[in-house]
Amino acid sequence: MALLVNRVNKHDLKEQLKKETFKRITLSFYRYVNISDPAELRDQLFMQWSALNCFGRIYLAHEGINAQMSVPEHNWEAFKEQLYSDSRFNGVPFKFAVDGNGKSFYKLIVKVREKVVADGIEDPSFDPSNTGTYLNAVEFNKAIEDPETIVVDMRNHYESEVGRFDRAFCPDADTFREELPLVVDHLKGKEDKKVIMYCTGGIRCEKASAYLKHKGFKDVNHLQGGIIQYAKEVKEQSLESKFRGVNFVFDERIGERITDDVLSKCHQCGAPCDRHVNCKNDDCHLLFIQCEACDEKMNGCCTEQCKTIAALPIEEQRALRKGRVKNGPECLAVYKSRLRPNLAEILKNSTLA
Repeated sequence: MALLVNRVNKHDLKEQLKKETFKRITLSFYRYVNISDPAELRDQLFMQWSALNCFGRIYLAHEGINAQMSVPEHNWEAFKEQLYSDSRFNGVPFKFAVDGNGKSFYKLIVKVREKVVADGIEDPSFDPSNTGTYLNAVEFNKAIEDPETIVVDMRNHYESEVGRFDRAFCPDADTFREELPLVVDHLKGKEDKKVIMYCTGGIRCEKASAYLKHKGFKDVNHLQGGIIQYAKEVKEQSLESKFRGVNFVFDERIGERITDDVLSKCHQCGAPCDRHVNCKNDDCHLLFIQCEACDEKMNGCCTEQCKTIAALPIEEQRALRKGRVKNGPECLAVYKSRLRPNLAEILKNSTLA
């Protein structure tokens, strides 16, 4: 069978999305479940969801599914019926975007991976299904008010930089794989303490809760549905939001604002800012925080070098890119030394710490 992929270029796809006259529903879902043949399921889902004009980024593995999607409103019932007809996914809970503007994705990507969440765990005795206790928004708020409770953010540093829960330990890590040992080390000697964990949609903290139990922690809890579901319950039930700032999301929106609190600073001038952007130099695309004034001054770029390259004719840019690695060593060095603040310092100076 030929590989099922979308061959239309990004620019044309984004223009088509802008011209759509119907609404889209932005959602995410996941489930840890045995999938014997992820590659076969991948092609099946791609064909089904393409026919329904669904967009999104979906990962499949033997351990389950992790999906962030945009579904046309008029195809919602057909999508749900189709998904639930598979016993492996029947009744899977959906998390709907706070800012569901329908512009979250512009094409459909379904990929097979070794794991739906890369964790670096090689221990064959680890059981990811032996998870901690789910907490809803009310229960999570109650738990976080207890000063004896340990709060752990299971997201990457650039996510927690712009939004986080009160008193949370935020690992200064780039990946979930890096975070797990950092969290275990941070909690060493506190195996009998109450631990509550959270992430964007629930999939990372669910696996992390199972890993902490595997490591001997007794009272492990995690936020059901993650920050996305928490924000929904807070709004519906008129609760106080213990989460402050922006919830980073992995789609075209980059972030959903939960509260008006601005917890971070522009990486270039230091002004209060929580606006993530990608460097406009196609040879870089570094993710960083940039205020509107610096955006105008730097033409959306992270360094003067990138600003110069991005201003060149496209043919010259392509010639420079040949044989080079995106997010090259020059930009990464500048980012680590100057653009990226130290997260521990941010938390130290924060009223939330």
